[in-house]
Amino acid sequence: MTTQTFTARLDVGAAIPGFSRAMSALDRAATKELDDAGIEPRLRELIRIRASQLNGCAYCIDMHTKDARAIGETEQRIYALPAWRETTFFTERERAALAFTESVTLLASTHVPDGDYAAVAAQFSPAEIGALVALLVAINAWNTIGVSTRAWEPGSYQP
Repeated sequence: MTTQTFTARLDVGAAIPGFSRAMSALDRAATKELDDAGIEPRLRELIRIRASQLNGCAYCIDMHTKDARAIGETEQRIYALPAWRETTFFTERERAALAFTESVTLLASTHVPDGDYAAVAAQFSPAEIGALVALLVAINAWNTIGVSTRAWEPGSYQP
């Protein structure tokens, strides 16, 4: 087995400190909206993991799988996320959120189809959908930073 070395491309905090602080504030605001809407913490992490998988952000996948396990998410469900449509491990509410996650994360090609929006609207209130959008904006932004700059070494996150 070959060990690959990790080299950060950019220290985001040092290069753009104001933006880095703004991203942290955005993340806190999204989390507050999730709290206010009553979105379940385990679902939040599943959404963060799935978006990060689609975006190929190794650091975020590592972080959010650790966070999910810490709040009681099962290994089985975490491992099944890439094939969630093919399992019975997720509720209808979770399935709607995961479909919406994929559509929003891949919006350049999906344009968030009416069917995916209708499915999420059947399971979530307008305030909850707004909170999901806030979460997706935040995690997709973090993924963009992580993948483009390799700012954080995968495996280095400690909850």
